[in-house]
Amino acid sequence: MLQRGRACHFFFMLNLKDVRANSERYQQGLDHRGFKDINIAEILEKEQLSRQKQQEVQILQQQKNDLAKQIGKAPSEERSALLKQGEHIKKELQEAETFFETIKAELDTQLSYVPNCPHSSVPIGKDEKDNVELKKIGEPRKFDFTPLEHHLIAISKEHMDFDTAARVSGSRFVYLKGFLARLHRAIGQFFLDTLTEEFEYTEMYTPYLVRAESMFGTAQHPKFTDDQFETTDGRWLIPTSEVSLTNYVREQLLDCKALPLRFTTLSPCFRKEVGAAGKDIYGMVRQHQFYKVEMVSITDQKSSYTELERMVSIASTLLEKLNLPHRIVTLCTGDMGFASTKTYDLEVWLPSQNGFREISSCSNCEDFQARRMMTRYKDENGDNQYCHTLNGSGLAVGRTLIAILENYQKVDGTIEIPEVLKKYMW
Repeated sequence: MLQRGRACHFFFMLNLKDVRANSERYQQGLDHRGFKDINIAEILEKEQLSRQKQQEVQILQQQKNDLAKQIGKAPSEERSALLKQGEHIKKELQEAETFFETIKAELDTQLSYVPNCPHSSVPIGKDEKDNVELKKIGEPRKFDFTPLEHHLIAISKEHMDFDTAARVSGSRFVYLKGFLARLHRAIGQFFLDTLTEEFEYTEMYTPYLVRAESMFGTAQHPKFTDDQFETTDGRWLIPTSEVSLTNYVREQLLDCKALPLRFTTLSPCFRKEVGAAGKDIYGMVRQHQFYKVEMVSITDQKSSYTELERMVSIASTLLEKLNLPHRIVTLCTGDMGFASTKTYDLEVWLPSQNGFREISSCSNCEDFQARRMMTRYKDENGDNQYCHTLNGSGLAVGRTLIAILENYQKVDGTIEIPEVLKKYMW
């Protein structure tokens, strides 16, 4: 069982062969991501020392085994000297094993905090201000009245209850009632139907509680352990169904002919929002519990970037079907997620803010998560390769509800229903 705050002993968390061959690129990538405290040269030096100690352990173990055979065959007058030699080798072996296990644990812990290396096409930058807009889709509506924030629209004030939720659960929770609860459900159903019927995703129902190993597999642990909700029996509430969907293929050897695998599910997500104090205090933008439709793809190593573009296109299509203006941006190195090598965000237009807010994030993690999960496939040559994993929101249901309320609001405080949702409402 993976202990809280500790990494499993896995040297394969990174492709160290590739890191050694391209150490300068890796160090530069970490620096661009803001992880300047991680020293690749130091890690490689420790890894080399670990391999040397491992070889020393193997040599001493072989010497111990060989000596045991000699003792069994030796005349009685020679056994005393051989036994003494055996005790010396045993002591050396114990010391070497202890040293090896210690440095191995240190190295594994270090490696578990190393993020994925950004793809060469990712723009260099410090934060969201340096993200690069690729394109805008749709024109924002021109209102003949001042548009309100979603939680101030008349129908929302009637059907969106933050006060009761605060008494029951605390801040950053909400009750949706009647019409809005139905609309919320309709949005999720529309997303699932579209993904499964038009885009070949397999709908899944997944666990909402997972083991620490699963959180480690998708890299929520150990870097972001404190951001997650832990139960009293050592399980964790999923911060996104990326965790349960991606881990569906953990410790598996897949047939390349079966790839890509595409999974989707509608699930609640649970987040502490530790770093969000003072942000989005009002309304539903940032909640401890929210629903999201997730897209996960498992691919071979050749096709993952084609799959990433497909995933972004699908998320954009969902917004187009809802006639919601949005834009697509490429995240810069300083704004990317820990496990991602390249990420696109889709941001929907919110009239009350006169700007765009994230509603979907689509990422290629290449083999970063697969190495942690030991997920591989057998290629055309019969060789085992690590899979590439991708994930994306398709879409966040609560934020879609917000966008519909704001973009479809009427002057009398009611809203229009997007055409594609009407069959789910009545």
